[in-house]
Amino acid sequence: MSMAILKYEEKKREEEKNEEKEELVCPICGSKEIVSDSSEIVCAKCGCVIKEQIFDAGPEWRAFDHEQKVKRCRVGAPMTYTIHDKGLSTVIDWRNKDAYGKDISANKRAELYRLRKWQRRIRVSDASERNLAFALSELDRIASKLGLPKHVKEHASLLYREAVRKGLIRGRSIEGVVAATIYAACRKYRVPRTLDEIAEVSRVDKKEIGRTYRFLARELKIKLAPTNPIDYVPRFASELGLPGEVESKAIQILKKAAEKGLTSGRGPTGVAAAAIYIASVLLGHRRTQREVAEVAGVTEVTIRNRYKELTEHLDIDVTL
Repeated sequence: MSMAILKYEEKKREEEKNEEKEELVCPICGSKEIVSDSSEIVCAKCGCVIKEQIFDAGPEWRAFDHEQKVKRCRVGAPMTYTIHDKGLSTVIDWRNKDAYGKDISANKRAELYRLRKWQRRIRVSDASERNLAFALSELDRIASKLGLPKHVKEHASLLYREAVRKGLIRGRSIEGVVAATIYAACRKYRVPRTLDEIAEVSRVDKKEIGRTYRFLARELKIKLAPTNPIDYVPRFASELGLPGEVESKAIQILKKAAEKGLTSGRGPTGVAAAAIYIASVLLGHRRTQREVAEVAGVTEVTIRNRYKELTEHLDIDVTL
């Protein structure tokens, strides 16, 4: 009896939909050929959207703070390329509790221990996954030490996966390739980190990172613009405790220098450091050449050379 009622109601709804379609006429072309899907009613002849049926695709619950949102959410973390399995695998919880929070019996604990052990083993099934697991953990370590944002880590992970897929890792150290992908990602997203800074926190030297980066750039067809000295100014000024006006003045000096071609062929960190030094002297927030050199990771001689070039060619009068 209930099945017959359901079929009758379904048939009735279909008839009502058809009647509604027959009544509708396209306001543009006057056609009665009307089609509908889950979200809108459209003219089949000219494509005009006659009626929209908007549905809320969000959750049925509400949350008023982050903690409440986390508690009520019934899905896991989003997919990420910074984990070898993209964060899609399951993990058996380390707590020996059941769904109601009660302690699990001794027999079940032994069984869970074995399940956890096998679950850890099967998460990394072959050599390529072992390679990814080690490389991405190293990438996460270096990125954390350098204070890199999430989108830079994601892009570096993508570059490493692409290098693995094309077989570019063979014959090279994993640490060297990881450091090179981080350097490439930093340059792409204009997050200024020098080779020296990356080499300091990684387990490979600067020369190997540079060599690997050039190889990857050639093989993966990575095209990046030269590093702009302006990108380094905010970080150096912040570390030196300089106000915003000094930062703005240094950027202004660098823009004028770029127009006259004074920045091309020179190390961006040295030029940025010299511009900050000049701006600090001009605006009365002077920092010594040694202080600026230590923050920028260059020598005092480099700052003096860049300082002379900028003051001479830009006609800047600096009274020391």
